[in-house]
Amino acid sequence: MMWMGVDEAGRGSVLGPMAVGAYMLVESRLPELVATGVTDSKALTQRRREALIPALEALGEPRVRLVPAQAIDRGNLNEITLDVVADLVREARPDRVWVDAPCNPRGIPTWIRRLYARLPYRPQLVVEPKADARYPLVGAASVCAKVARDAAVRALGPVGSGYPSDPTTRAVLTRLLQEGRPLPPWVRSRWGTLAILAGQAVLAPRAG
Repeated sequence: MMWMGVDEAGRGSVLGPMAVGAYMLVESRLPELVATGVTDSKALTQRRREALIPALEALGEPRVRLVPAQAIDRGNLNEITLDVVADLVREARPDRVWVDAPCNPRGIPTWIRRLYARLPYRPQLVVEPKADARYPLVGAASVCAKVARDAAVRALGPVGSGYPSDPTTRAVLTRLLQEGRPLPPWVRSRWGTLAILAGQAVLAPRAG
């Protein structure tokens, strides 16, 4: 049987893309995956996450989709996440799927129904909070998503982690707002962080 874990990175970021990671593995190779020590990417250092990638690629099949800031600005993040997860599952057609819940636990049954509505078949589906720490398959997806997103953010220059709590990121956003020019396309202009930093609800127009 083919199994898949799914997780995202950068959902709450104020700049840069969101990465949705999926990790495909033949069921019989799960003990080998466990032996790598893979787990929730937040529990691993950057060096450890990056060192795991070759082993994960050798054992199974990582897949990552990057959703750019502009797409997030134009749409609904919950709908976007559902659509990307559905695309990944539909393309790979695993028999079983584990997903780190991208919603409040009370909303999981509804999320599952909406995901099934987007699929042409019904794989066995487990959606749980903190699944990235509980299931190695989801941990692998978490690592793949985090590594890909971190690389995309580093490519933007010295902007910090991209999260609202990061002082470097906040300083970059403050400077961009003070310049009064259109915001770069990698800034999520609808995020409330920018309104707070600007001291007003109306944000600068986006470039392009």
